[in-house]
Amino acid sequence: MTASPMLQMALDTVDLPSALAPLQRASRHIDVIECGTILVLCEGYRAVRIIRSLFPDKAILADVRIAEAGAKISRLAFEAGADLVSCVAGASLTTIRQVCATAEEFSGQVQVELSDEWYDPDRARAWYEAGARHAIVKRSRDREAEGDLSWGPEDMDRIDELAQMGFTVTITGGIVPEDLPCFAGREVGIVIAGRSITAAEDPEAAARTLRETLDEVWR
Repeated sequence: MTASPMLQMALDTVDLPSALAPLQRASRHIDVIECGTILVLCEGYRAVRIIRSLFPDKAILADVRIAEAGAKISRLAFEAGADLVSCVAGASLTTIRQVCATAEEFSGQVQVELSDEWYDPDRARAWYEAGARHAIVKRSRDREAEGDLSWGPEDMDRIDELAQMGFTVTITGGIVPEDLPCFAGREVGIVIAGRSITAAEDPEAAARTLRETLDEVWR
């Protein structure tokens, strides 16, 4: 029996008020709060600090997508109150090691976000050896914009292989409840939902439906 994944809410709005409004309504169904890349670019680490102060008991990801300057960027995120930080798959192993070393100082965690087309199992093993414990398999916003709404065999193979390596695997990419049954039985640790909650007329109901669907699919 595979455990039900955690639900992560991605806040990729351009300001804090538009992030906090849906978050405050949906938060009781959410396990991880993501201060998204767009939000952090617009509001800086202030977004992480404020969300940490408002939700002290929630896990917080600073989705800063580190490509270099790993020690400095990750330290700023952890000092602001993040529990996790993200790196891009194209970052050097030196950068990944720096981020992992900094995360260890703060008892934090590191995730690596795979691109649509880039995946090297040997490199993924090196990330794990460096200390990264989370990996993201995604259907990107650009891929969605081109009309590709599928999750194909290659996506599933990546999920399975990364899970076998020991990673907590996160899936993301415009996910709605109807997408979830295709992942049934797979070792998915976290499911990210962004616009399906933040743009919903009733964010609380949208988050609740996702949570109930996760529990049903992985029961």
